Amino acid sequence: MRKNRVNLGSFIKGRRFSPKLIGATIIILLASCLIIGYIWKVLSTSDYFTIKDVITRESNIVDLSFLLDKNIFSVDLGKEAGYILETFPNYNKIRLIRVLPNRIFVDFIKRKPVALVKLYRYFALDKEGVLFYGSDEPQELELPLILGLETKIFGPRPGKKYNIKEILLALNIIREGKRNRVLKDYKIKRINVANPTTASILITLTPKTPDYTSIQTIRGLEGLEVRLGEDNIKNKIIILAGLLGQAKNELANIKYIDLRFKEPVIKFKDAK
Repeated sequence: MRKNRVNLGSFIKGRRFSPKLIGATIIILLASCLIIGYIWKVLSTSDYFTIKDVITRESNIVDLSFLLDKNIFSVDLGKEAGYILETFPNYNKIRLIRVLPNRIFVDFIKRKPVALVKLYRYFALDKEGVLFYGSDEPQELELPLILGLETKIFGPRPGKKYNIKEILLALNIIREGKRNRVLKDYKIKRINVANPTTASILITLTPKTPDYTSIQTIRGLEGLEVRLGEDNIKNKIIILAGLLGQAKNELANIKYIDLRFKEPVIKFKDAK
């Protein structure tokens, strides 16, 4: 059976549109635009939609009273959130939400620090590599302290993301350390990345570990030095976890562990 093929282009070209149909279509479009314009004018000028209250989860963070008495639809919420975020780098995200008819809800999402960075003062660092204001005393947060960046970051800007290799290396060490189940009993106290090829960490037992008191008494507050370098961090953390498990009763006698070579090196305190 022969199929009839219809050429769409020829069909449209051959079809005539009546002037009445075209005119009716234009009238409908114009009427729709006028109705939409009228509705928008009512919404943007009515006192019913004038902002009367600004609600925040955390009070006394920022004064948003300048939003009051403005029309709720005329405020560019994205732009206002951007201005606020520039002033408060400790927050990862700020959302302004319209609550009709006349309220604005503001949600502040704080940055979560994963480490502290020692520069001319202590800065907090989140997992994305953004610096922001942290505690003046690193002991308060019990986070890893990253050292060796004094000559790498000049004029640190809170809220700025730093993609330098030293920061990325430190974050990689922290991330892999948290993923390892064995290392959950240990805490990374310091990370020295002044020279990535000789990067090292200082670890201590956590207070919840059964042998914490005895070993920490012997070692004092010094901790155990582990030299990692900058390559194959994931594999080196796995090797470190195995060594810590095997030498758990000898940790107090170990001066440092060096994982930068093909075979791990364990240096004991009494070794000559």
